[in-house]
Amino acid sequence: MKSQALTIAVVVALATCLPEMAEANSFGRCSNATLRGNYVFAASGFTRAPDSTPGTPWVPKAIVEIINFNGHGSLSTPSLTVANPFGDSGAVLQPPAGAPGAYQINPDCTGTVQFFDASGTSFSVVIELAGGVVKMIQTNPANNVFVGNATRTW
Repeated sequence: MKSQALTIAVVVALATCLPEMAEANSFGRCSNATLRGNYVFAASGFTRAPDSTPGTPWVPKAIVEIINFNGHGSLSTPSLTVANPFGDSGAVLQPPAGAPGAYQINPDCTGTVQFFDASGTSFSVVIELAGGVVKMIQTNPANNVFVGNATRTW
């Protein structure tokens, strides 16, 4: 009787762990289709003017952007606001829309996002929460230290 109760207790304990185990096993199953929908990208960091010499002070920069990932490797940016985009200008840039772009997601849930703007702005990314969050760090252009999250809104 005691061994039957112990067996039932072990089975119940394992059954309650299955959702977490399934989530853990889903890591590494990403593709371009993992990113689909509208995301709000909020990031901050520091920048220097292009062609700055070493020792030029870094100044704060921030962005809030709507990114629409289409699930096939291309994206659009229907809304964009950037504070202090060109170094220590204090400007806030709000064009009617940002540049279109492309993305490539690897099976290990890492990848790249490239915007087709004049600077060739690009980010290295890591996908979390089944595509619900995209952690992004800017890799181009130089003279930027810029990181943030894009969170799916639908």
